[in-house]
Order: sequence, then C-alpha cells, then structure tokens
Amino acid sequence: MCCCYLLCSLMLHGLSRAAHIANRGNPAEIRPHSVTITEFGAVGDGVTLNTKAFQNAIFYLNSFADKGGAKLFVPAGQWLTGSFDLISHLTLWLDKDAIILGSTNSDDWPVIDPLPSYGRGRELPGRRHKSLIFGRNLTDVVITGDNGTIDGQGSIWWSWFRNETLNYTRPHLVELMNTTGVAISNLTFLNSPFWTIHPVYCSQVIVQNVTILAPLDSPNTDGIDPDSSDDVCIEDCYISTGDDIIAIKSGWDEYGTSYGRPSKNITIHRLVGQTTSAGIAIGSEMSGGVSEVYAENLTFYNSTTGIRIKTSPGRGGYVRNIYISNMSLTDVKTAIRFTGRYGEHPDESYDPKALPLIERITIDDVTGQNIKYVGLLEGIEGDTFLDICLSNINLSVTSKSPWNCSYIQGYSEAVSPEICEPLRERIIPDHYSSCYYPSHPLQSSSNETVGLDCHGKFMDA
Repeated sequence: MCCCYLLCSLMLHGLSRAAHIANRGNPAEIRPHSVTITEFGAVGDGVTLNTKAFQNAIFYLNSFADKGGAKLFVPAGQWLTGSFDLISHLTLWLDKDAIILGSTNSDDWPVIDPLPSYGRGRELPGRRHKSLIFGRNLTDVVITGDNGTIDGQGSIWWSWFRNETLNYTRPHLVELMNTTGVAISNLTFLNSPFWTIHPVYCSQVIVQNVTILAPLDSPNTDGIDPDSSDDVCIEDCYISTGDDIIAIKSGWDEYGTSYGRPSKNITIHRLVGQTTSAGIAIGSEMSGGVSEVYAENLTFYNSTTGIRIKTSPGRGGYVRNIYISNMSLTDVKTAIRFTGRYGEHPDESYDPKALPLIERITIDDVTGQNIKYVGLLEGIEGDTFLDICLSNINLSVTSKSPWNCSYIQGYSEAVSPEICEPLRERIIPDHYSSCYYPSHPLQSSSNETVGLDCHGKFMDA
C-alpha cells in the first residue's frame, strides 16, 4: 500500500505540472505574444520551401521567452519546410486546414550526432537526420491546434530505406530531447519517415487527442516512442502505422546502460489502433530500464500483437512493475508476446552476459475475438522472467496450441484458454503480493479524480 501511494504521489507531481503546461494549448489561455508564419514570408502553396520562414519566426519569438512566452500561428495552407528547431515557452499552433509538409529533399533534413544512449544511428552506424520538428534542452513546449496536420511525406524515405541508398538513419517527425514540460495535442500526424513522436530524455510529457497515420506496410513508422523519459501520459489517441503503436524504450545495450536514464511513470489511457507490429511494446532498446508503466482501456484490431516485451542477452537493464488492464483485441495474431532473444546490437562491443531483469508484469482484463495465439512467452535460459501475472483473460482463439511458454515463472487467475504450465499457480490467495497492482496513478489519496486523468480541467476548462 505504501509503494502504491508513493507511485501515486510521484505521478501526480509530474503530471500535474505537465497538465498545467498543456493548458498553454487551450485557446482560452493565449500566450502574451503571437505571430503568424506569413509575417516572415512563408507561402502556403505546398511548393515554396518555408524553412527560413519558420527559423526566422522562431528566432524572433525567442526574445519573448522570458516575457510569458509566445505563439507561432500556422494558418490554412500547405507549408512545405525542412527541419526547424523549437524554443522554450513556445506554442506552435496549427489552424484546422493548416498542413506542415516535410520536404522530400534529404538535404533539408540536416544530419546530427547520434543519441548517446544508442551510440550510433538506430539503422546505420554514425549520425542521423534531424527530425522535421526538433527541440533540445527546452522547457514548456506546446505543439497543438485545431486538428491541423503535420505530414512527413515519408514515402520517399521508405523507398530509400528499402533500396538501401541512405547514408544516415532516417528522421523522426517530431523529436524533443532533454525537455521538461511537453504538450502535444489536437493534431494529425501523417507519413513519418521513421518513428513519429519521439520524446527522449524528457520529463512531464502529455500526448493527447492525436491521430497518427502511416500505411501498414511503411517501415518502422512507430506512433509514439517515450525513450529514457519519465512522467509521460498518452491518452485518447488513434494510431495506425507500420510498426509499434506505442514503443517504450531506454537506450541500446552498453550505450543505454552507460547513459543510465530509465523510462518510468508512464500512463496510457484510451488508445485505439492497428499495426503490423504491437499495440504496446517495451523495448527492444531497454538497457536503461523501464518501470511503473500503467496502461488501460486499449483497443487493438487487425494487428500482429497486442502487448509485447522485446529484449535480448546483451541488453542488461530491467522491465518491471508493468500493469496493463482492460484490453480488447479483434483479429490479432498474438495477444501477449515476450521475446527474450530479439537480437539487433549496435556493434560488437556489447556484453552477451548482460542479461535483462524482467519481473512483475501484470496483465488483467483482456477480451478478444479471432485471436490465433494467447501467449508466446519466451524468456531467456538462465534468466527466467519472474512474477508474470495474468488474470481475467477470455479470448476466442483459432490455434490448437494457444500457449507457448519457456523460461517464464508466474501466476494466473481466470484465464481461458487454459494457461501454460509455468503460470498455473493461482494469484489468489497465495501470490497476490507477488503481482504488480498499483493504485490508479491519477487518483488522490482521498479517491478524488485529479485533472480527469492527465488533462480534464486543464484542457477543457
């Protein structure tokens, strides 16, 4: 009870701060200074390159950072641009019919250093292309609007990737590094060249009411990837992409271990989507550790996997204290999958004896139709995944062998089809304390709802 109360307090402190920052996206609260991108020569014809206009507008607005901040308004039109950097205390606001288009010329996406927790580009050794919208070492950043659109026009990047003609790792659509107080809301994100929204080394992050779309056959177009970040809330999103809908990460092998920044205190509410990969994935890059993840009210359909943990010898790190509840699946190949030998190492310097610690994973209240496998749970020989707790699972399956479990230890309650042997010990009454059941992290100790999840009164007042 004490641990749950502590978790609750930590989440409230961080997310309340983030929700306060998110209020900057509410039109009822206007930044004291505002300019329109056209004031800096931008042309919204979908042809004119407006990189300099975005850069100059933001440079101008930086003078107001210590005067309450500023807003950059993007009106209706198609605004072609290369990469540009945000600043602290900024709201980037897109009108309903505004579309920011990523340039199809790779020269307009500069090359930057790899992340220190990865040691190299994720796809290729060396450096990587900067995201379309980028920020580093910032405070109080809002990207929002009246459901405007940010379109990475990623098909050209997907072709270069498939043809193996790239010299550097593909860019994200939005990446914020070392930033505190991020709110991304009320927008549509299309066709990212690589992962779509990537907060890395960030704190107090809210992503809500966004739609993320990319073709199901587009390579590695993850939806939202919190990476070595804490106090993150994702809610009320629809995501359909060619890779994981949500992927929680924390660095890659020896580089992630050395950097040592975990992802923790991550909540996910009311998420709907489809993918050729997993609805929620943890890893495979998890060497800095992942803990205190709370996800509820999930709906995945036409997908390969519902929940997946991906790791490997050489990763080190840990995944622990994970609670996933109320998940509905339709036409999903595998409901729950743990992969202990995912492979993919940044170089030959990793330590194959650096084994990950996977423990206290609870998945509760899962229903589904037309599921092939309930669980493919593969731990690592000599590194058993511990205290895996599955309860209230009722799936209609098509396979005659719905479970495949190895190097797994845990407990279960009310699971159908009948669970595999390593998990048949009952949770209640003997093993409840071995499972992870946090208090709802957005409830106060008096059971009053705080901020109606992570936004509520902050965004809707």
